Amino acid sequence: MVLGKVKSLTISFDCLNDSNVPVYSSGDTVSGRVSLEVTGEIRVKSLKIHARGHAKVRWTESRNAGSNTAYTQNYTEEVEYFNHKDILIGHERDDDNSEEGLHTIHSGRHEYAFSFELPQTPLATSFEGRHGSVRYWVKAELHRPWLLPVKLKKEFTVFEHIDINTPSLLSPQAGTKEKTLCCWFCTSGPISLSAKIERKGYTPGESIQIFAEIENCSSRMVVPKAAIYQTQAFYAKGKMKEVKQLVANLRGESLSSGKTETWNGKQLKIPPVSPSILDCSIIRVEYSLMVYVDIPGAMDLFLNLPLVIGTIPLHPFGSRTSSVSSQCSMNMNWLGLTLPERPEAPPSYAEVVTEEQRQSSLAPIAACDDFERALQGPLFAYIQEFRFLPPPLYSEIDPNPDQPTDDRPSCPSR
Repeated sequence: MVLGKVKSLTISFDCLNDSNVPVYSSGDTVSGRVSLEVTGEIRVKSLKIHARGHAKVRWTESRNAGSNTAYTQNYTEEVEYFNHKDILIGHERDDDNSEEGLHTIHSGRHEYAFSFELPQTPLATSFEGRHGSVRYWVKAELHRPWLLPVKLKKEFTVFEHIDINTPSLLSPQAGTKEKTLCCWFCTSGPISLSAKIERKGYTPGESIQIFAEIENCSSRMVVPKAAIYQTQAFYAKGKMKEVKQLVANLRGESLSSGKTETWNGKQLKIPPVSPSILDCSIIRVEYSLMVYVDIPGAMDLFLNLPLVIGTIPLHPFGSRTSSVSSQCSMNMNWLGLTLPERPEAPPSYAEVVTEEQRQSSLAPIAACDDFERALQGPLFAYIQEFRFLPPPLYSEIDPNPDQPTDDRPSCPSR
């Protein structure tokens, strides 16, 4: 009797999304099928699955132990998130080659379903780094007597969701720095940098709007720039290994001495990158926006604004108010728009609208039943939203100034 052969062993997942990519998060049920195709009849001891999720870091460092002695120090650490085993066919023991308890599988294609639940506790997002990784996989093992087992491993992706619609991630990020260049006994004027972004949390594919003002009062030509950096940190045996990578960048216009450049929402797009990993004890993935001034022949002047790359994007009305208010604050603070100490009060309502006009304008509205019914519906919420907005700011500009003015800010005298 000639025994059959295993033609193929495959693993497929029951995907929960339209893209047919196996993506899960903590608490989800991972299900799928192990497919076995054989040419002829075979006898097997067991068909098992082994599912595991873990984070692991590893790197080496060279050490000197004397004049002519050197050795390599290994740093490794591992965190296990879950370890699940299940038997689809047969029994647990595979170390003997007895003919007892064997299962016969006939020629053709056969499918065996499996299912297990991911832990409810937070799981680190799947990640592949330079010195470590976070991986989740399912392995199938087919054991037969007197033959080596047939094994197959297939990975799946886990996302630990980060919702950027939280107050801490919707708060604006801002900073200001100044640098004075010195060359021997000569000192030039300062280079100043102010930068602000609307919020801390973003998702891949979004564009960060950068509001900045760069003032060059030095004697050198400088270039304002911005860049997004990813920082990978790996921890093992009390040591840390850090890797910093450029994700995206942009360049502004060169500024000669005495010039100023203003960015009113200059956009820097976030490419497809891994979400931030903040809850893993041995691997952290963080992001930052660096707005800086490239100064030839000197150290750059830079601002680091922290970022969090999340998985749940901004809701349509999630940060409308904060976005508008942050832009208003930006303009008021950085573009020189300041209110006078004692602004003249606007005219009152009674001064511009007579009582007769007011009564005539109210009469048709009071008689309109449709309008009254509209006020009881969803439209009333939108009316209320804009009802109590503050009045526009009032300022006076002299139509006939004695001297022509220049709105461009000037550098302080040196």
